This record gives sequence, C-alpha cells and structure tokens, in this order.
Amino acid sequence: MIFEVWAPKATAVEVDVLGGRRAMSPGEGGWWSAEVEGAQHGTRYAFVVDGDGPYPDPRTRRQPEGIFGQSAVYDHGRFTWSDHDWKGRDLRGSVIYELHIGTFTPEGTFAAAIEKLPHLVELCVDFVEVMPVAPVPGGRNWGYDGVDLYAVNETYGGPDGLKSFVDACHQAGVGVILDVVYNHLGPSGNFLRPFGPYFSGFDGSYWGEAVNLDGPESDEVRRYFIGNALQWLRDYHIDGLRLDAVHALHDKRAKHLLAELAEEVDTLACSVGRPLSLIAESDLNDPRMVRSLDAGGLGMTAQWDDDVHHALHCAVSGESHGYYQDFAQLTALAKVLTHGVVHDGTHSSFRARAHGSSFAGVPGYRLVACLQNHDQIGNRPAGDRLPIPALKIGAGLLLTSPFTPMLFMGEEWGARTPFLFFSDHVEPELRDSEGVRREREFDGFGYVWEAPNPSAEETFLQCKLDWGEVKEEAHWSLLCWYRDLIALRKALPELSDPRLDRVRVEMDPLGKWLLVWRGELAVAVNFSQESVTVPLTPGTVLLASDEPVAADGEGMRLPAQSMVICRPASG
Repeated sequence: MIFEVWAPKATAVEVDVLGGRRAMSPGEGGWWSAEVEGAQHGTRYAFVVDGDGPYPDPRTRRQPEGIFGQSAVYDHGRFTWSDHDWKGRDLRGSVIYELHIGTFTPEGTFAAAIEKLPHLVELCVDFVEVMPVAPVPGGRNWGYDGVDLYAVNETYGGPDGLKSFVDACHQAGVGVILDVVYNHLGPSGNFLRPFGPYFSGFDGSYWGEAVNLDGPESDEVRRYFIGNALQWLRDYHIDGLRLDAVHALHDKRAKHLLAELAEEVDTLACSVGRPLSLIAESDLNDPRMVRSLDAGGLGMTAQWDDDVHHALHCAVSGESHGYYQDFAQLTALAKVLTHGVVHDGTHSSFRARAHGSSFAGVPGYRLVACLQNHDQIGNRPAGDRLPIPALKIGAGLLLTSPFTPMLFMGEEWGARTPFLFFSDHVEPELRDSEGVRREREFDGFGYVWEAPNPSAEETFLQCKLDWGEVKEEAHWSLLCWYRDLIALRKALPELSDPRLDRVRVEMDPLGKWLLVWRGELAVAVNFSQESVTVPLTPGTVLLASDEPVAADGEGMRLPAQSMVICRPASG
C-alpha cells in the first residue's frame, strides 16, 4: 500500500512501519509518499520528519493505543453497512437530541448507546447530536481537546464502533449529527506542528492557537479540515456536522472556509443522494451565517441561537447574572420568539458594545434553540440542571417555537445528575492547572466558582446519567410531557411553522404570564409561583401541564408554573 503525508518544509521524511524505517519520496505540493509491500488494514505505522519522531499520521484513521501511540492503517471498505434504505433527514421540522457518549450510559460506549435507541425513538427525536469523538488525552473528556481529527476515540469503540452506532440509528429512523472542532486543537498530543504550518502563531481564542486558514501554505491546511468534514459525511454516513465556535475561525480570505466547506458538502450531498446539514455554533448573531451562498451568505444550514436559550433560561429560572443581564425581562423572550435574537444591533451589556444584526427573513428552522445544552449546564460551576417545574414550562415554549428544538441528554426526564466539566490530561502541569484555567475562563460571568476538580475521576463519574430515575413518578411524568409535546408539534403544522413574522406574543406587564399565538393556537404560560388569569377565551385544551381552570368573564386561570396549549373558542 502507499503511505502519504504532507510536510512542505521537510528535507527528509520516513515511514516507520513493519519493523523498520523507509525513506519517502517528495512529490508535488509538499506531499511525500512511499509504497510498502505487506502493509494492510491494522498495520501500525508512524512518520519521522527530518529525524524527529516518530509521530502519528496527521490524517490517522485509527489510534489503537491512544494519542501518543502509533497510527494504524484503517480500511473504510471493510465495514458492512445495513442502512442502504436510509435516505437521510432534513433539518426542517426536526427535533435534535444532544448527547455525550462517555456519560450517556454507565458503560460510556457506542455499543451501550445503541441499546438506548428505543428510548429516543419513543421520545420521537429526529437527530442525535454526538459531542466530539476525536481522540483525547486520557480516558475522559468533553471532546474539545481532540487531536488526530480523522480518528475516533478508542474508549468509545473506535471507528467501527461509531459506524455501528450510525448504522443502528439509521435503522431506527434517527439521523446523526457529529460535533467537530476546527478552530483549535487540544494542548496535549498535538503533533501537527512538525509536519507543516498548521497554525498561525497567535492565540486564536481562549482555547488555543489559531489554525492557519489564510496565511502561507494555508491551502493544504484548509483541505485538511474540509477533507475531515467530508470523511465523516461520506465514510461514516453522518447526516450533519455541528461546527464548534466558528467565530474563532480566523480567516480573512475572500472566500471564507465555511463557504468553501458548504460548497463541498453540497456537492457531496448530490453524490450520496441525501441531505447533509452544517450547523454552526456562532455567537456573532450574524444572519449571513445561514444565508445561502448565492445570496452572499456562508451557506450554513443552521446555527445555534444562544439568545433563545438565555431568554428561556431567565424566564424559567429568574437568574440575571453575567450574560443573562440583557435577557432578564419577559420582553427579551417575546423578542426572540418573534425576531429570532435579542441582540440585532442593540447594546450588549455583557460585551459593552452593540452586537448582532437583524434576522428578518430568516426562517426559524435555521436557528437551533435549546433550554439546556452541554455548554450552558457544564459552564456552571456545579454543572447543575434546571428543576422539573422549570423544565416543564421551558420545554413547552421551546417545543412550540418556530425554531429547531434541541434537547440535552436526560433533560426529558429531569435528570438530577450534573454535567460538569471534566478532563484527564496526562501531563502533570495540565492536569494540576485545569481547574484554575477553567475558573479563569469564566471570570466576569457572575459565578462564585466553587467547582469540583475537573481532573478527578469522580467528577466524570458523577455526570453519568442515572437511567433508574426514569422509573420514579415525577421523572416519568416529565418524560411523558416531553413525548406529548413532541408528538403535538409533529401533528399540528402551526407549532413547527418557521415564519417568525407569524408569531404573535402578549405578555403580562408584571412579568407573570406570556401568551404566544401560533396561527389559531395559543400557548399560555404562567411563570409565577401563584395562579394567574390569562386573557384567553376558554376553548379546546390540546395539552396542559396542569389542569387549567376557566374563569367566567376573565379568561383562563392557570396554576403556578404551568402552561396550556389550546384552540380558543371563537368570539
């Protein structure tokens, strides 16, 4: 077989394979190659650059011994797929379920996650969004410290494990979105630097050095990341990618990396005959992110919408510290439901400047919204989740909204287990300082940072979902509520209508209740700790968190922290 590697500045490159080192021949564009007889699927190998190394292959498909071990040849063609009838799934009208493989089950593997697919099918979600699976230091990590981006964490089950999981999801009718990180690489086990100018030489974000997307020799660096994206979609049958923190991609080229990626993915979708989605995590509030390429946008299918989360969180929790300050009033929730974002050019107190632009004309399905996600829970010192009463009304608003709703694992039954930040760095200096770095990252967010040690195994173990909770009455009741909400959303077109200009909102001047009109349907929510009367003519109740009481001549009376979806009586 032929081994290839890009090393444009090297004067000599060798492949260490089958017990010896073999010189590689230079070719065009800085690529080196060598043909080695006897090498095959499973053969271990590494590269030596100008006498330094051996290093793992920058495009290694498998790291059997982890990030510090040798690479292994991996043949994608050896896996037998069973999803031949899978035609993909469009993001429009879908509900996403985010999960972390390591904590989704006690075992923390792809195989164990497959066993939980019936739960997700009964919940009626359309996609699972899997947090990053690239190899990381040690045995536990959120995934954003990944290196060897073309490989799959062996702790979870390696490349075959991921393929088996995707195959099983497709057979169950569930699409798969994979979270990928292209704005930085982890601080441990990153061996790209000896091979070429993969980095720009300055801190691109809090998390690490900027990737070289627009400097000298950046053409091949861009191909490294675009090729990685295409691999997941083509060779692993993934249905979409969630792109981490795209605002930390430093690219001044006329054609942004995201636009180039969108073009390539669209071409691949034509080839494989199924829709492929790109979802950007962006805090820019810039509608160009989700506008089509031919309209001058960056061509993303959708983007995460933090403004919706913040407004929902404030409404159901009462918190107003840090970046929640501008979202503390119900007026913020009313605005996001009708305009998509709060900051559309308005002043952001947290940033101390104007922020964002108008999303007028952007359909709501292009905005992925949530009540909870890994960041919003895990960025809290105690990793604590919302209580069941808050989840009940928050989910009611989310799942009747014009956006693409996303749930976080365990949310649907009100899991009590936290989702803390955890890692397992090998180097003592990284391991010992991880907690301090984490506290420094959230300086100014309004938290008293009393968090458990992220390097302790117990911190990780606390985060594993307790599936036994589902059997408890309060948790089972909430799960049924989530199932009913999703079923109603799919049954009534008004509830998934993405046209933001069709949403009408009325609210109590005292901030106790909110009334959202979705066509002829009304979603009434009481946020207060006491019953209130909402100016709504009683009609047909479609779904209620508690039994509403009709009040003659005044409207519909709602119990404390409750909501109702109804079709009011005409006249």
